Amino acid sequence: MGSGGTGLVVRDHAGERPDGWTAPGQRLVRSAATERVPSLAELGRVHIIGIAGAGMSGLAALLLARGVRVSGCEARDSDTLRALHALGAHVSVGHAAGHLDDVDTVVYSTAIPMSHLELRTAADRGLPTFRRAAALSAAVADRPNIAVSGTHGKTTTTSLITVAAQACGLDPSFAIGGNLYESGRNAHFGSGEYAFVEADESDGSFLLLHPRIAVVTNVEADHLENYGDLDAIFWAFERFVDRIEQDGLLVACADDPGARRVAEYAREHGVRVRTYGTAEDADVRVENVVEHPGSVEATVSGSFGRHDVVLGALIGRHMALNGAAALTVAAELEMDLDVVAAAWARFNGVRRRFEFRGEAAGVRVHDDYAHHPTEIAATLRAARAAVGCGRLVAVFQPGTYSRTQTFATQFAEAMALADVAVVMDVYPAREEPIPGVNGALIASQIPLPEAQVVYEPRWAATAGRLADLVRPGDLVVTMGIGDVHLICAELMAELAVREDESAR
Repeated sequence: MGSGGTGLVVRDHAGERPDGWTAPGQRLVRSAATERVPSLAELGRVHIIGIAGAGMSGLAALLLARGVRVSGCEARDSDTLRALHALGAHVSVGHAAGHLDDVDTVVYSTAIPMSHLELRTAADRGLPTFRRAAALSAAVADRPNIAVSGTHGKTTTTSLITVAAQACGLDPSFAIGGNLYESGRNAHFGSGEYAFVEADESDGSFLLLHPRIAVVTNVEADHLENYGDLDAIFWAFERFVDRIEQDGLLVACADDPGARRVAEYAREHGVRVRTYGTAEDADVRVENVVEHPGSVEATVSGSFGRHDVVLGALIGRHMALNGAAALTVAAELEMDLDVVAAAWARFNGVRRRFEFRGEAAGVRVHDDYAHHPTEIAATLRAARAAVGCGRLVAVFQPGTYSRTQTFATQFAEAMALADVAVVMDVYPAREEPIPGVNGALIASQIPLPEAQVVYEPRWAATAGRLADLVRPGDLVVTMGIGDVHLICAELMAELAVREDESAR
């Protein structure tokens, strides 16, 4: 998104071009950072490969709301595909060259391999192709952006800011990596002034934004298949800071060493900074955190006063920090913080963020998007408050071979926070297998008694294996970026059948 949408100047501190960079030693091999951002009118008729994905479906909804003709394809049918059809998209199940016969532009995500049939067809026909980030930037170019980035917590923080603005009657545009329970949507083009965007750092996509307010929740090593090392990740976050509008604001977590480092860089380069956290030197202090089985509460204080905040349907101390980040943004945008606090107390959560999927035979089942060791550890610690007298049964589907190889030991240590750890095989996403890298690499290192660790390489056998393991009072949480969430319904169906057979 060019700065022309707002008319404000973007910083160019380090001599880099403001429209993209190449870092010495950096491995952003699939980076969107240097991609050109088209105008909305330039897109014409858009075809989206993988249109039902969490990010792509939101983009499709935004483009449709802006009057763009949209088509798309997906490997399998789903409720999301049917919802997009109802909005006016022409959707297809399966992939075919013919899908591009009446198309001006093709949009794809980093998860789509360059060998994909439709991408190859687009190249052969000379059709313009853009990553999701470029098309999203085009869709919200005429709205001041509030961009939320960080290794963890982006979706929840963006959701809380969005719900706050909606409660205050601002009708914002938004693009989030998960569906809000209140509306069932992950994107919306509103009549209000602002656009709230979950800014993806994984492939440098956040470097296509020019935020008025940027939030950095934390910075850790992740997506090393793209970046190579942590230094390159920090380099990218510094470039993100450089793209904050003149007189804009960086909101960063004082409790996280990585976010603190980014905040120090911002101050050194004249960017206004506001930090939040439990740290004594935080500008916005988080105190009196209390975890409940179905919520978390805390006192948040800053220049905007002191507010007791209850976050409904969110659990864990880390969620209190996400709430503080969102409250800091809400205060900056001059929202009524009493109205905001009341809305958050009624908050029903976000899909795949410790989402309650149901109960069968006395076993409660939740699902979470956690896919990094830090996220898994945070989810399992938070789940302890909801377990009660039963056991915590963690089911993890590792996502991508490269992440599994890099973090196998850390994944194992995090899974040991459960009473029973079940590890599935790797969800490959876009990657080819790496010899010797599978779920067993994690399971073999989990420091729990052998009877409490299960490696199940067969997806279809997982629900039955779980049904054999669990007992009334247990809490099961499935975790991962892939299709592990589908296990929830299968498990509950299996438990219900067994309960019914037992009753007979």
